Amino acid sequence: MNDINTLLRRLPAVDRLLNEPALRDLVSHIPHLLLVEAAQQTISEVRRQVLAGESPELSPAIIADRAATLAQKKTEPALRPVLNATGTLLHTNLGRAPLAPAALAAVTAVARGYSNLEFDLVSGERGHRYSHIEELLIRLTGAEAATVVNNNAGAVLLALTALAKGKEAIVSRGEMIEIGGAFRVPDVMAAGGVLLREVGTTNKTHLRDYREAINAATGLLLKIHTSNYRIVGFTAAVSAAEMVDLGREHGLAVMEDLGSGMLLDLSPFGLPREPTVAEAVAAGIDVVTFSGDKLLGGPQAGLIVGRRAAIEKIRKHPMARALRSDKLTLAALEATLRLYLDPQRALAEIPVLRMLAVSPVELKTRSRRLARRLTAAVAKAARIEVVVETSTVGGGALPLTQLPGFALAVAPHNLSVDALAARLRSGRLPLVCRIQEGRLLLNLRTIAHHEENDLVQAVTAALCGGN
Repeated sequence: MNDINTLLRRLPAVDRLLNEPALRDLVSHIPHLLLVEAAQQTISEVRRQVLAGESPELSPAIIADRAATLAQKKTEPALRPVLNATGTLLHTNLGRAPLAPAALAAVTAVARGYSNLEFDLVSGERGHRYSHIEELLIRLTGAEAATVVNNNAGAVLLALTALAKGKEAIVSRGEMIEIGGAFRVPDVMAAGGVLLREVGTTNKTHLRDYREAINAATGLLLKIHTSNYRIVGFTAAVSAAEMVDLGREHGLAVMEDLGSGMLLDLSPFGLPREPTVAEAVAAGIDVVTFSGDKLLGGPQAGLIVGRRAAIEKIRKHPMARALRSDKLTLAALEATLRLYLDPQRALAEIPVLRMLAVSPVELKTRSRRLARRLTAAVAKAARIEVVVETSTVGGGALPLTQLPGFALAVAPHNLSVDALAARLRSGRLPLVCRIQEGRLLLNLRTIAHHEENDLVQAVTAALCGGN
């Protein structure tokens, strides 16, 4: 115990550490408060090590070096760019869809100064923030009107509340979905003051089920596209056109949540046929809701299109202000939507669409090229090989779709794959990947060409030091 007390008395005071060169040299670009905090935390950690019977270095200079490293970490942004080598295109935990260059440029232009967000430059009067994107959405979907909120869950909540609060919404039991974070459609309906009326069974719902459920309390017919799961086999569902005819017959609005809405038919690229927003509008659906940051490839947003009377009712609801989108989202969304005016340009410039269209041959070529580079750099530390690997769309979109391709498999010699993955996540530019069958997989479908050098540097640093 005396020895421990002797060691504890050798611990430097905070003021002493702050005068060490390692911390003193940081004063010009790190706030004093953070330097003090780092010094205190480092001293506390060294004290804990001493009390635990460990033998940490007690030199003030060495402790100051540790504190300096901690202080520098405290200045790093909490929200940082990462390299996504998982092969999951719309990775919810990694921010879903990367933005197109045109969208990034639009955000920068609007963010650096003032904008005409709610100002009419012709009349000089107050304008409407959604006028910047409504015309584009009308043109791209064929809808009579459109509006935008901050995400699709908000779009569904707002539309249900505005159109059917205090009334029943009839929905198929097979469409009672749950999205990420245990966010369930029944919960959304309850929050909006809408009464749930389930019809049909999990695998089969017929038009007669809806018809028999309609009563004086019915306010809405709701159709939900099961974008994050599929029921296969002995199934039956009611089409949008049938729902519209039934709604017209009884004077009821029909709403459809497409979830990951698509503006282009991507089946020519070997993807499953999914309903497009324009098709839902053409079928006569009164209100269609869908996401901006999934297969559309834009920023997080909830888009609402449909008949003018319904959209006006939604837009004027008090909740609309609480869910409204900011100027940066609208700038990115407008730029993304403009790309869709030329489908070929959209396919070439919107990252998610480009990733979906990448061929296995191209992925194999890229993987082989990077395998050679990595082998030359880390041959003594790991074995690198090219393996067959599929990608997933993610983000609750195209749940059964497996995109064929190839990946790099890294098998470290003197390091566990878990330890290697941890090093990659803690690098200067974090790299996130998958582990499978004792190998670390790097799928290049979700790595842009301009990120290849960063990937090679990250793997090399993690395997050979300097990370």
